[in-house]
Amino acid sequence: MTDPYDIRSDLEPDSGEDLVALGNRLLDARPVPRAAFRGDLGRHLAARSTGRRLDGFQLRALIAVNGVAGLLLLAVGAVSAAGAGPLG
Repeated sequence: MTDPYDIRSDLEPDSGEDLVALGNRLLDARPVPRAAFRGDLGRHLAARSTGRRLDGFQLRALIAVNGVAGLLLLAVGAVSAAGAGPLG
């Protein structure tokens, strides 16, 4: 298994060692939040969670509504790109 922090997998195969060294240096210098902050954030998100789950019908309805809205936006964009419509 490969190391998830190995910068070489994100670079071209013929990348120089100086670019790999720069990527590793940036990765090592990456700021990480303090443990107290991460704990506070986790507790805050857990407290805000309602614990309510969507049943199958609600989930399908939510997906359908978002799909229709996306298609409507695509249609408006296509009509506008053709030079007509509200944005043309």
